[in-house]
Amino acid sequence: MASFNKLIDHNKHMSILLFGFMAVLFGIFGASIGAYWGGDWLSGVVIAVLVAGLYFFISWKFGDSMILASSGARQISHEDSPQLWNVVEEISIAGGMPMPKVYLIEDEAMNAFATGRDPKSASVAITRGLLQNLNREELQGVMAHEMSHVRNYDIRFAMLMAVMVGSIVLLADVVRRSIFYSSLGGRRRRDSRSGGQAQAVLAIAAVVLSIIAPLLATIIQLAVSRQREYLADASAVELTRNPAGLISALKKLTADTAELKNSSQGMQHLYIVNPLLRKKKGKDSLFSTHPALESRIERLEGLMKAYS
Repeated sequence: MASFNKLIDHNKHMSILLFGFMAVLFGIFGASIGAYWGGDWLSGVVIAVLVAGLYFFISWKFGDSMILASSGARQISHEDSPQLWNVVEEISIAGGMPMPKVYLIEDEAMNAFATGRDPKSASVAITRGLLQNLNREELQGVMAHEMSHVRNYDIRFAMLMAVMVGSIVLLADVVRRSIFYSSLGGRRRRDSRSGGQAQAVLAIAAVVLSIIAPLLATIIQLAVSRQREYLADASAVELTRNPAGLISALKKLTADTAELKNSSQGMQHLYIVNPLLRKKKGKDSLFSTHPALESRIERLEGLMKAYS
């Protein structure tokens, strides 16, 4: 358990660092805009950080509810699916976690995800297609994977990553549009040659940053997501003591040809496999949200010896 406790602590620390990084980046964007428009860089920083804080608060407070609603998930009870409920309850007890809310997505595609801020507010969701196609051993492996995201605080980290990337993309677009329209309209009057040169430098710096920052943020988000999928697989095996169940489930997911109807690029990193069919079959790359299923199965098969 020591390694997994370290992982949990690492995720908590990284969540704090992510929020700090987002605030700093918003401050830089705000300073550039403030200085470019009126020379008051401090006001630009304050406004940008306040906007970031508001966006963060809304996402933190209501993000999981919005994710569940947009996916079409419906909360269920023990009576709706006794086997699913019992499996989730078993994993909760094995991991020393509170029982999460359980949701069902009426879709033939095979997938599942977990969301929430922490184990106390966690929810797990599974599609009808996956539930119907898995036996109990396989279902246990999938739910252990999702509950591992809960136990490892990946759900919080994933939410913050999504907020950070979304914020950076939004602000970068505002920066580019602001500078473009101000230049197009000729609204800026330079009081001196040096002042005009300074504003031109700021404009170029802001535009370059607005292009590079979203790309870097997205690459970081995807790289982190891939590593956490590997770790959740390993953590699931630690919870169930049975790699065979998750291996068999991942093989069935590999053969699935249905695409989740209510999926989107903003949510694709949350699922056990990428819900977009064209990306689910892809290989490992900088822009992959998940490791290739073949790579995950190969690693899990390497753990079979320890539990055989």
